[in-house]
Amino acid sequence: MGWSVYWVGLVIMAVATMVAANGGSGSVTYDGRSLIINGKRSILFSGSIHYPRSTPDMWPSLISKAKGGGLQVIQTYVFWNLHEPQPGQYDFSGRNDIIGFIKEIQAQGLYVSLRIGPFIEGEWTYGGLPIWLRDVPGIIYRTDNEPFKHLMQNFTTKIVNMMKSEGLYVSQGGPIILSQIENEYKNVEAAFHEKGQTYVQWAARMAVGLQTGVPWMMCKQDDAPDPVINACNGMKCGETFAGPNSPNKPSLWTENWTSFLQTYGEEAPLRSAEDIAFHAALFILTKNGSFINYYMYHGGTNFGRTGAAYIITSYYDQAPLDEYGLIRQPKWGHLKELHAAVNSCSDTILSGTQTNLSLGQSQEAYVYQGRSGECAAFLVNTDKRKTIAVEFQNSSYQLPPKSISILPDCKTVAFSTAQVNTQFNTRSMIPSLRFVSAESWETFNEPIPQYDETLIKADILLEQTNATKDVSDYLWYTFRFQRNSSNFESTLNVSSLGHALHAYVNGVFVGSAHGSRTNTSSLQSQIQINNGVTKISLLSVMVGLKDSGPFLEHVNAGIRSVSIQEKQQTLNYTNYPWGYQVGLLGEKLQVYTSQGSIKVQWNKYSSSKLLTWYKTTFDAPGGSEPVALNLASMGKGEAWINGQSIGRYWVSFHTPAGRPSQSSYHVPRSFLKPTGNLLVLLDEEHGNPLGISIDTVSVTKVCSHISDSSHPIASLKAKKKVAEKHEEAKAHLRCPSKKIISRILFASFGTPLGNCEKHSVGRCHLSNSKAIVERACVGKRECTVALSYKMFQGDPCPGTPKHLLVEAQCLSPEELSLNFREREQSNLL
Repeated sequence: MGWSVYWVGLVIMAVATMVAANGGSGSVTYDGRSLIINGKRSILFSGSIHYPRSTPDMWPSLISKAKGGGLQVIQTYVFWNLHEPQPGQYDFSGRNDIIGFIKEIQAQGLYVSLRIGPFIEGEWTYGGLPIWLRDVPGIIYRTDNEPFKHLMQNFTTKIVNMMKSEGLYVSQGGPIILSQIENEYKNVEAAFHEKGQTYVQWAARMAVGLQTGVPWMMCKQDDAPDPVINACNGMKCGETFAGPNSPNKPSLWTENWTSFLQTYGEEAPLRSAEDIAFHAALFILTKNGSFINYYMYHGGTNFGRTGAAYIITSYYDQAPLDEYGLIRQPKWGHLKELHAAVNSCSDTILSGTQTNLSLGQSQEAYVYQGRSGECAAFLVNTDKRKTIAVEFQNSSYQLPPKSISILPDCKTVAFSTAQVNTQFNTRSMIPSLRFVSAESWETFNEPIPQYDETLIKADILLEQTNATKDVSDYLWYTFRFQRNSSNFESTLNVSSLGHALHAYVNGVFVGSAHGSRTNTSSLQSQIQINNGVTKISLLSVMVGLKDSGPFLEHVNAGIRSVSIQEKQQTLNYTNYPWGYQVGLLGEKLQVYTSQGSIKVQWNKYSSSKLLTWYKTTFDAPGGSEPVALNLASMGKGEAWINGQSIGRYWVSFHTPAGRPSQSSYHVPRSFLKPTGNLLVLLDEEHGNPLGISIDTVSVTKVCSHISDSSHPIASLKAKKKVAEKHEEAKAHLRCPSKKIISRILFASFGTPLGNCEKHSVGRCHLSNSKAIVERACVGKRECTVALSYKMFQGDPCPGTPKHLLVEAQCLSPEELSLNFREREQSNLL
């Protein structure tokens, strides 16, 4: 097709999209300023929640909390390898029920941004691509390749038709306002040369041709063809985004990272609420941004074997809603206040005339003037170290370092990105049951296969993913040789592209090795070679498949070379008769299920051994709080509850600080029965099951830190003028449902040192601060304490700006009673 015909075709399809949308019960169009939904412009705040990373019983609460945080849109990927595990065989049940998820979003009055991909990356194994694609003759992923394009179009069409059949596009009266095709393709496009560009054109044409009645977008694709909208991903799109590639397209931010991915061996990446809010506001100002999606708003859990290479099981736990669905403060509350402030003047921002005024070397005012005299202003200070005093419209303002202050009426500061007024909270894991009794555990030792016992034979080292088809993380490589000489020591050398490796000689363990996100694994181990036949068994282990990069169809895994250094010579066994076993016997028999567990002989626990299955039963903790399995005493493996995998664990892989990347693992309440729950673990190392516990997860502490320069905003509404008189700053403390403030752990009115994470009394401190706060708060679920001399009955240091820092403990009546009894027993002792 000629380029002129192609462009005309796209324009015709774009017009057809608008006609189809307007002909239905709703419409989504756009111009250079924003999306226009049912004729109305909005600045949309969105949050990513991935349906398979939580459970259906969690979805209503997650969506409700997102809505409560000021979001109007929920964004999700579509997971091809979940929905089509085998060619033409589809699964949309349980956690894969995307229709049910979207209908729940609709029921709560929110929109949906649907990122079909179907390549998604997302720290999801193989980037969401089905492993069976590797076996398609002549296939090359994500390029102008007919086999791949045919299968990609089939799946994309399948998803679109499902949405249409349920009436889920806004053009049909449904909640879906946006769809995405491909994902961050610009990162790999150059590797495919000219075929990369033709693939982008094809993907856009194919997607638009599906006639969804809503716009399509491509993220990180600056040359996204019309009418597809190019969008930004990253932490600083207000600085890095080149902008829409057409004056007729709006500025969309599909991924404002609230944290970052975490692999085994790494600490949890942290990103402050202040930084997220600053860059969200900046995107609105510098890029005319009108759609901002937080990735992730709830990260959830990589259940089973769904995490990508080296990715931990917990996903974006530092998001505004943590892995367990609990609100993480201050991130959730600070962003809620940002949304309220922006929404209070969004009409003025979207329809008003923008002017910029310099307020200093690193300070600037973005002013929006409405046609009827409305005025909104954003005062920006990009100096990262200093609070700067500025003059704006005959008033003085103190701008904190790296901050944006929002003045919905051009007079009163309703929100500052740098001033956190919402409370902080602390999450705790409270042991409910400890498995300390050896009698409660049974074990099954995984057999070590020998060459003669294997069914797959080859004279070369097989590539692991092709051999296993990803039905297991494990592939045994076995070989044997004979020596007619006396016993002697040798060195076994193994180079592997696998993630971990365990070596056995004549059934005896001789060593392990593992790689990392940046390094491959290799093993050197001293072994004893005996006179006669020596049998070597090597267990290659994967911890997820690579999720990004070009030519994923050719990504290799598994053992690449094997040699043995004997005396004065090195013998290479790379091209040699090998025997293979895919997976473990326990996996094949499904010993982690109630039916499978009776197929093997379990023994009483005596001591921890390598490559061992552990089994026990337990009753579910009472109440409704989230549940976690504390595996801090274990090594590396996988855990199942009632036959459902809660994910891989790798507690022995420590961070540079010497601690596990993850030791607590989410057990959804829906996985549990009231009594008799089956817990099975496979541990590759010397894990100690006697240190495992079942914990309940809850917020046990809340903290508020305010100053007399704070300007909290509760719930500003559009077109409502902000009161000009100065209101007293107030510390708000609120415990979770069914908990009360049991005691005040710290309180200081004056100049307390530190913050809610670490604090102490400063030089200026009112000695009765704690007593005053106790009278106002203890015994209540929530309380408000004003930062005022009247409240605290005095001024401990006249002329000095005051702060109030309060930390409180939250307990349920049951916990309070238990806590009291424990203190009484302690006093008796």
